[in-house]
Amino acid sequence: MKYEYSPKSRFAPAPIVLACQLLCLAAAAQAQTAAGNNSKDMAAGDSEVVTITAHKAGMGLMVAEDAPKARSTINQDEISKERGTSNAYQSLALLPSVNAYNYDASGMFGGGITMRGFNSSEIGATINGVPVNDSGNYAIYPQEFVDQENVCSEFVTQGSTDVEAPHVGATGGNLGIVTCDPEDKARVRWIETVGGLNLIKTYLRLDSGRFDDDRAKFFISASHGEVEKWKGSGNAARDHVDTGFRFDIDRFDYITASILWNRQVANNFYSLSLAQLNQYGYYYDFSSSFVGHLPAVAGTAQNEANESPAYYKLSINPFDNVIASATGKFRLNDSTDVKIIPYFWFGYGTGGTQQKLMSESGFLNPATGKLVGVDLNGDGDTLDKVIVAGSSVTRTQRPGITTSITETLENNTIFGGLWFEQAHHRQTSPIVPVDANGDMASIWLNSDYILRPDGSPYEARDWRTVSTAWQLFLQDTVSLLNDDLRINIGARNPSIRRDFTNYPNEGSNSAVGYEIVRTYTELLPQIGVRYQLDREDQLFASLSKNMQAPPNFAFSSATGDNVSIVNGQAVLSSSVQPETSWNLDVGYRYQSQALVAQATVFDVDFRNRLANAYDPISGLSSYTNAGGVKTHGFELEAGNTPIAGWSAYASYGFTESTIQNNIQLNATQVLPTQGNQFPLTPKYKFGLSLQYETPVWYARIKDQHTSSQWATLANDQAAPGYNLADFDAGYLLPSGQTFKKPTLRLNVSNVFNTQYRNPSSQSASNATTVNGIAPAGVYYYLGAPRLLSVSLQADF
Repeated sequence: MKYEYSPKSRFAPAPIVLACQLLCLAAAAQAQTAAGNNSKDMAAGDSEVVTITAHKAGMGLMVAEDAPKARSTINQDEISKERGTSNAYQSLALLPSVNAYNYDASGMFGGGITMRGFNSSEIGATINGVPVNDSGNYAIYPQEFVDQENVCSEFVTQGSTDVEAPHVGATGGNLGIVTCDPEDKARVRWIETVGGLNLIKTYLRLDSGRFDDDRAKFFISASHGEVEKWKGSGNAARDHVDTGFRFDIDRFDYITASILWNRQVANNFYSLSLAQLNQYGYYYDFSSSFVGHLPAVAGTAQNEANESPAYYKLSINPFDNVIASATGKFRLNDSTDVKIIPYFWFGYGTGGTQQKLMSESGFLNPATGKLVGVDLNGDGDTLDKVIVAGSSVTRTQRPGITTSITETLENNTIFGGLWFEQAHHRQTSPIVPVDANGDMASIWLNSDYILRPDGSPYEARDWRTVSTAWQLFLQDTVSLLNDDLRINIGARNPSIRRDFTNYPNEGSNSAVGYEIVRTYTELLPQIGVRYQLDREDQLFASLSKNMQAPPNFAFSSATGDNVSIVNGQAVLSSSVQPETSWNLDVGYRYQSQALVAQATVFDVDFRNRLANAYDPISGLSSYTNAGGVKTHGFELEAGNTPIAGWSAYASYGFTESTIQNNIQLNATQVLPTQGNQFPLTPKYKFGLSLQYETPVWYARIKDQHTSSQWATLANDQAAPGYNLADFDAGYLLPSGQTFKKPTLRLNVSNVFNTQYRNPSSQSASNATTVNGIAPAGVYYYLGAPRLLSVSLQADF
């Protein structure tokens, strides 16, 4: 797979010009064909424009909701107009209180998200009902999951987690992705996307159409995408395959299945501190040249220079993952339905910066716990320090199943079930040689290991975590007053047993092997009420308790002060506690044929809020118990159906997230945080989409304004507010003899080339010296500049 930097121009107009020329030729040829059609044929052709025309409220950014809690949904009308390489975070960016950012404009490098101040590790994410948060640290990697061309809807529940949600880490609501069913009619769809930064994506999908007495259908799609980094050297390359199957047993019973496979290799972006940004500028990044190795000389020490920033080829993120699932729904009688969702998730990959300076005397003898020497450069001594490649490697195998039963009575719908999964999480950190050109022996770190004298691989981390999770859930939905009043009363009890083993390794404070076993469980009640005032006006309210169990890295002696070794035994700090939250939503909806609007007031009460984060410099996750946090605010959103071709969607979110206590960093140091705002939580965020559409073409502008946000718990450094504007347009060309609905789309991100930054974590303590506490590393992800791309789509 290609992942090396290609020294091409940052903006490649030639592919775009060529695509436009081909489209113009196709349009001219098809116009001649269309000219010969009669009016009946033209009318039939006009009906095809539904594929690019959004007839729902807010152009697909808002649909009518009926849940007794805050919930926002986008559908395929919106998703289909986005750039083909985009990810779920970009799709959700305009929703109220959703603070989404990406490391580049294409979406292929991933990004981050917070929602009402909850970060991604506190939001439960699912695809077709399958949990996709990392089983160890709850992280979400949106660029890996699915091709957006196959997504039919995405939703968020901003506060209350769904009662059946298969999560032990969701204190901040849900994020769900639902893929499209196979088409009823046979079809081949091709989409080609080209753009700046040598962006290219080829997508091809085959739909079988219905067969076997119209009961079965399937699809398979494949795509390949590449894009260069917007700063520094390197790129991202992604191969992806999605499959879907549906079999309708009868009008009540069906079986669906899907397999989503992804392989991606991407160079990392260098995250800057504010001082580095001021000193080196906005486009400062990893080095484009390798410092090289020193000539080996026996009997003398060669101490190689470990350049900083590292060489770009030694900071990559390769990952391989598969999500396989099936859903079976079966009606047992007129009032009873059963649903079964078995799934399997597999992932393997590494990340962070692989370049490291290795001392030849820094190898562990696991039998004695002492350090021994290994000759790395072949000069016959162990006096040297040599550049090698190594970083954290994760391999996960995660089978699970959710079963539920729904019993419909006269005024009650009883819904209950069981979720169970067992995740086997193997995390290591081997090292491999780096040659004279700066190429590592294995980018996947799965071969050519550098070995200890006893023949075992060097490991800077060597963990095994078996996470066994289960949950019972039950909910009764009571319908009263001809369904004008609906009351949901339910509870779930997520539980997880973490079996954590640290094998002796060369990591910090990790030479002693130990095991920690902990089980966390919590009963989480929830109640929701929806009252239909009249045909168009609706009130709703919900109160729910949520929980997140500590991540697995909280049990490591290498990542903080959570674990200490006393007389050879591991002692876990009392600060490692589950995070819990009470979430209250009260809101109003107006839903008519012309307008859909929602207003919500929310209040969140945290206990033991966990500030978990990935440090882009060290490549390690950090864990801080921030104690109590109270969050409150309100959200507004509205969207209209088109009026004379015009439609709009607008959203506004206001959030205050206040830390309730000071944080005890260690036995003697207290960080003054009481009354401060929690990092990565913009106080307000505004989103707008304005579109004009005809039966043949559309154009729209999207704008979002994000206020300033704190970067540290001490509130002594902040990221300024910023405004981003995007432009999208589409044009439907006439269909031809062999292809139908050829559609040309234009996507322009960050039209005004705004420069902005987002904090890389919520757990940075302080940027300046506070109460004698030395500054911590505070880093930022920088916003990508303008990116233009063109897509051509056609069905055959």
